[in-house]
Amino acid sequence: MKNKLFIHYDEEGDLLELRIGKPTESYFEEIDKGIFERRDEKTNEVKGFKIFGFKKRAQKLKDIEISLPESLEIA
Repeated sequence: MKNKLFIHYDEEGDLLELRIGKPTESYFEEIDKGIFERRDEKTNEVKGFKIFGFKKRAQKLKDIEISLPESLEIA
């Protein structure tokens, strides 16, 4: 099965969530202020990201650069 990228934005909380593939037991690690990387508990594979204060970041035109797993395919 090919990985899929799921994107969800919570306007009330101003939170952008990106999830790669099916949900798994995961933990979050802060990689920058307000930006968290989601990792699979068993494999340590990157499974997604959460970005708090997304609208504020977009208004300031600050680029957000995150390295994705090499095996990710977006169609």
